[in-house]
Amino acid sequence: MQAGFRLADITWFRVGGSAELLFQPADEADLALFLKRLPEEVPVTVIGLGSNLLIRDGGIAGVVIRLGLRGFGSVMVEPDGRLRAGCAVPDKALAKVALDEGLGGFAFYHGIPGGIGGALRMNAGANGGETRERVVSVNAVTRSGEMITLSNADMGYAYRHSSASRDLIFTSALFEGIPTPRAEIEAAMQAVQEHRETAQPIRERTGGSTFKNPPGHSAWKLIDAAGCRGLTIGDAQVSEKHCNFLINTGNATAHDIERLGETVRARVLAKSGVRLDWEIKRLGAFEAGKEVAEFSEQ
Repeated sequence: MQAGFRLADITWFRVGGSAELLFQPADEADLALFLKRLPEEVPVTVIGLGSNLLIRDGGIAGVVIRLGLRGFGSVMVEPDGRLRAGCAVPDKALAKVALDEGLGGFAFYHGIPGGIGGALRMNAGANGGETRERVVSVNAVTRSGEMITLSNADMGYAYRHSSASRDLIFTSALFEGIPTPRAEIEAAMQAVQEHRETAQPIRERTGGSTFKNPPGHSAWKLIDAAGCRGLTIGDAQVSEKHCNFLINTGNATAHDIERLGETVRARVLAKSGVRLDWEIKRLGAFEAGKEVAEFSEQ
């Protein structure tokens, strides 16, 4: 347990305040025991690899739980084309194991810079694939410390969304692949990599895709049409390369990044009448006097 842990050090944007307390459990049993003993009134926040995440500058009250690679970072091969992955496993690592086992259907994970826990929570997807297509079941721990298993149907998947209780902490999941020739899987993964390198600012400090694609639209096209490509607030910038990415070009604060995002939302709404929804998860408190209202201009 660590008090006052600086969360900016573990998020891809490299911004944000501190956790009041940070707990990194040794394994699932350790997590269950901790939650069982934790008073109900203490708020709990779970974070993963920090890629699709914006921690506000006021930090996070209560306990922040982060699953580490030592206890939650393994992938086990099971019969019938199935893989069991801990929720700290990077998406790309699961794609690599699937390749080695000749299992197709996981190549899209090669292009997602996050972890399995986050992928399960938000039904992460890319390049025509989604998490829900591969999930068989998910192991989780409840806020009261009970270990449970959810089926694919229990997860309530929709586009970039799961309706599973926010109080559940996912610990591992069972996935099922499709027997596929290695050369075919490698070609699919290469296509994903080439797309990322040519179309996305993957070497910048970014949180990945910022907004969900509205029905019938591409978020980046709406943002571009609203004249927001390259728009800046402080050191926060709408990427010139792919304008559904916000980047920290130097010393941006979480406040700068969220203000920029809401400015983009406001201008897209004014231009096209479409309300963009955040895909990046925003957590924590604003600093006093630096609140950011929805659809507010800079």
